[in-house]
Amino acid sequence: MKILVTGGSGFIGRWVVKRLLDDKNLVWVLDDMSNGNLNNLDDFKENSNLIVTLGDIKDKIKLHELFNNNFDICIHLAASIIVQDSINNPRKTFENDVVGTFNVLEEAKRTNTKFLFMSTCMVYDTASTQSAISEKHPVKAASPYAGAKLAGENMVQSYYYAYGLPTVIVRPFNTYGPYQKSTGEGGVVSIFIDKQLNGDVLNIYGDGKQTRDLMYVEDCAEFVVEAAYSDNTNGEILNAGLGEDITINDLALLICKNVSYIKHVEHIHPQSEIPKLVCDYSKARKLLGWEPKTSLEEGIEKFRKWMMMKDET
Repeated sequence: MKILVTGGSGFIGRWVVKRLLDDKNLVWVLDDMSNGNLNNLDDFKENSNLIVTLGDIKDKIKLHELFNNNFDICIHLAASIIVQDSINNPRKTFENDVVGTFNVLEEAKRTNTKFLFMSTCMVYDTASTQSAISEKHPVKAASPYAGAKLAGENMVQSYYYAYGLPTVIVRPFNTYGPYQKSTGEGGVVSIFIDKQLNGDVLNIYGDGKQTRDLMYVEDCAEFVVEAAYSDNTNGEILNAGLGEDITINDLALLICKNVSYIKHVEHIHPQSEIPKLVCDYSKARKLLGWEPKTSLEEGIEKFRKWMMMKDET
């Protein structure tokens, strides 16, 4: 098939592109490199089935030209992704995640291209969550990032119902693994492993009893691609995660193995802390037969080895 991946040089995008190329698809990547890195695609630069275009989803002319390739599927990952940035600069997040999504949707409608929209578990109302979160769980725009993702979701669904455009919305839970940044905008697993490898203290905000559902990136990429391929997902919203949660305290100990390297610090934004996050992915299992393959312990070890190899090169 001919498949466009917006944001394809990003952390998750890189793994989605790999899976699509492994399946012998013709893959186009559109990325402005604001969150991605062209080096993430180095492993595929000799692959003639990959075409990379530097560009912005707000550039309607470039999008129009790209979609003249008559794609079978568009996997739309391009977005502003940092919650704090959305609070500091909501206009940028709105223009990228809402206006940009609208632009891509319009082209998908014009060419009748199946459209997968990458949303987030951050759209859920997590204030008093005590059980696994299914797609029926209430949503809440607790940040401009979440608000923009919900607006994007609503636009995507409207194109399914109003125009019959095949669409699917995916809501992955916390994802970690190779090619994830280990700076402040990276994930907790990446930051903790980087600290551990450098012999630094692992700082935990608050009491560390907050929990996260952590999914290995290759499992996430498989979920995204299978959801894009399947006709069973048209018009649907799907969660994906490990289906298990772990406290940040236990995660830190699992990574550094030494409690003396763990330090609790004052929370920067205690009002925005999510006390519990665990995914109910039973709908994805039913519609796609998808389940995560990588345990947290196995994923952390694979990620640690990759980070050590990266530091050596």
